[in-house]
Amino acid sequence: MNAKTPNAIDSYVGSQVRVRRQLLGMSQERLAEQIGVTFQQVQKYEKGMNRIGASRLQRIAEVMNTTPSFFFQQDPSEPLSLAGLDLTVTTDPVAEFLNSKEGLALNKAFIKITDVQLREKIVALVKAMAQTQTQTQAASEKSGTPSNQ
Repeated sequence: MNAKTPNAIDSYVGSQVRVRRQLLGMSQERLAEQIGVTFQQVQKYEKGMNRIGASRLQRIAEVMNTTPSFFFQQDPSEPLSLAGLDLTVTTDPVAEFLNSKEGLALNKAFIKITDVQLREKIVALVKAMAQTQTQTQAASEKSGTPSNQ
């Protein structure tokens, strides 16, 4: 591995720190102040350029009201693996969306909804809308008519 190439797991953990920080509406400067480093160091952690030590990760988790294991979770039911973390592979579309302005705004709003049934209805609505759009696009492509997106 090239000395300037971030380790895949360091990059993943750093990206999880970034997502959590953004969901909390916390600046890099504020996080840095809370954990006793410079904001440039936080930037390096989030990019995976610098590895986060165990005690520092514990402090980050405390500041962000979560557990250190949160930063390693890909799927709550699966342990962290290197699968899909290769930095040369195309970005995961879910991770890309979660890091986008729209994804962040949607997640912040969704988190504020405490009613489980309402959350389930919103997910069902979005799935139905996506399915309708997919069917409309398929029909348009079949007929040669451009679809409105």
